[in-house]
Amino acid sequence: MAVHEKKESFKEHNDRGSILLAFYFVLTLLIPNLVLLYTEPYSIWSAEASLFIPMGFYLMWSAVLKRSGIMIWLAFPLVVLAAFQIVLLYLFGNSIIATDMFTNLLTTNPEEAGELLSNIYPSIIIVCAIYLPLLWFASRDIGQRHCLSKTARKNIALIGLSSFILGGLFLAPAYKVSEDKRVLKTDIFPVNVFYNIGLCGSEFRKMYRFEHTSEDFTYHARRTAEASKREIYVYVIGEASRAANWQLYGYHRETNPCLTRTEGLVVFRNTVTQSNTTHKSVPLILSSVKTDQHEELYRRKGLPALFKETGFKTWFLSNQRPQGAMIDKLAKDADSLVYLPEPRYDMQLLEAMKRVIAEDPEHDLLIILHCYGSHFTYHQRYPREFARFLPDDNVAINRKNVEKLVNAYDNSIYYTDHSRRRSNISARSKTTARRCSTVPITAKIFSTTNGSASCTPPLRRLFISSMSPIWDGFRRNIDGNSRKKSKRPATTNPHRPQPTPCFKAWPISLRSKATSSIRPTRWSVRHSTTGHRAAI
Repeated sequence: MAVHEKKESFKEHNDRGSILLAFYFVLTLLIPNLVLLYTEPYSIWSAEASLFIPMGFYLMWSAVLKRSGIMIWLAFPLVVLAAFQIVLLYLFGNSIIATDMFTNLLTTNPEEAGELLSNIYPSIIIVCAIYLPLLWFASRDIGQRHCLSKTARKNIALIGLSSFILGGLFLAPAYKVSEDKRVLKTDIFPVNVFYNIGLCGSEFRKMYRFEHTSEDFTYHARRTAEASKREIYVYVIGEASRAANWQLYGYHRETNPCLTRTEGLVVFRNTVTQSNTTHKSVPLILSSVKTDQHEELYRRKGLPALFKETGFKTWFLSNQRPQGAMIDKLAKDADSLVYLPEPRYDMQLLEAMKRVIAEDPEHDLLIILHCYGSHFTYHQRYPREFARFLPDDNVAINRKNVEKLVNAYDNSIYYTDHSRRRSNISARSKTTARRCSTVPITAKIFSTTNGSASCTPPLRRLFISSMSPIWDGFRRNIDGNSRKKSKRPATTNPHRPQPTPCFKAWPISLRSKATSSIRPTRWSVRHSTTGHRAAI
C-alpha cells in the first residue's frame, strides 16, 4: 500500500514538473510577441491575434507527445527565432526580423559578424538567461523520462485550441481595419518571420541563377567618338556613411576639411537611398536597374560588363570580403576582381589603383573601388593618426557610450574625407599625358535608428561629384548641369522617394556644347531586353 502511494506521488510530481515545463516553454516563446505589442503600431485586433494565435499553437505543440522535453527540442528553430528577435529589438527598438536581415545574416562575412556580436553582449546575455535554462530543463526532462499524463495533455491541448480559435476570430476585424490586408504576413510573430524567410529563399534562388538568367543580356554598346588619349574612369562606392555626419551637408564638426576645399565639387543635397542594406543598394549602384524594376536585377549585367563591351579593361578592387551576394555576381563581370587583405583601411585601395594604372599603360580603364567606409566597428575603420575626435574607445552599443560611438564614427568620416581627397589627387596625377575621368563618390546610408532589421523608408543619401579640371570645356558643361540639379529631388516617381542620380537607368546622355581639344568618349547603348537607346 505504501509502495503504491509512493508511486502515485512520484507520477503526480513528474506530471506537475512536465506541466510547468510546458508552460515555461510557452512563456519564453511569447516574450517577443509581448514586446512587439509595445513597439509596433498594431490595431487592437491585430494585437489580440498576435498574442492568442501563437500561444495556442505553442500549447498544442507542447502536448503533441507525452514527453515535453522532446517537443521543446523539436521546437528549437522557434527558440532560435525568438532569441534572434529579442536581439534585434535590443539593437533597433522595433520591428520584426525582415527579409533583409536574413540576407545580411547569410552574406555578412565572419569578421563583420564577430565585430557586431562583440559589441552587443548585453542582448546575448539576456537571451542566454532566458533560453539556456529552458533547454537545460528540457534535456533534464528527457533524461529522467518524465511524461505528461493523458489528462494533462488533453487539458493543455484544449486550452491551446481555445486560444488558437479565439485568436483566429480576432483576425476578421484585424483584416477589416488593416490597410494592406496582410495581417498574418506582417503582424503575427513568428508567422511573419517565416514568410520573410520564404522571401529570402526566393531571392537567393534568383541570385544563384544570375549567370543563367543574364547570359544573353547585352547593352549593344559601341563608341561613337574616340578620345585622342587614354581614358581612365574611377568609380568609388562608399559604405555606411550618413550625410548628417558630413560637414559638406551642414554637420557642426569638421569631418570634411579636405573635400570642403576641393575645387569643382558638386554636392547633391536632396537625394535618398533605395535601401539601407548593402546587398540591395550596391547592386543597384552597379546596374542600370531602377528601384521599381527589382526583378530586372537578375536579368541584366552591370557597369563592368557595359564598359567591357566598349573595349575598356575593367577592374573591381574591393576592401571587403566576398559576401556571396549580388555584389559579387556583378563584380565578377570585371576583367580583374581583387579583394584586398587586412588591415582593411580604404587608402589601401588607392595604392592598388596606382599599381593597376602603372602596370597597364595602354588600355582604357574602368576602376571600381568598393570601400569599407564607416562599417561598424567604427573604431577599426581608420588608423590612429586619424583619431581627431576623442574619446573614441571601442565600446559596446548602448546609450551610455553614445559619445564615444559618435566620435569613432566621425573619425571614420574624417578618414574617408582624406582618402577621397587622395583619390582625386591620385587620379589627376596620372593625367600628365593621359586623360582621367570624373570621380563620382557615392555612399550608402547607415541608420542608427532603424538599421537593417526593419523595412524602413528610403533614407537620406550622400552623393558627391568631383570633376577633373583636365576636361576644361566638357567639365564646365557637366559641372554646370550638375550644379543646376544639385538641389533637386533625385526621383523618377513623384509619389514616393527614389534613389540618387547614380541609381537612375544609365547610361545618361552627357552632351557637351563647349569646345575642347579633348572630346569625351560617347557610346550608343541599347538594352537588349527593352530596345531603349541612350548615349554618353
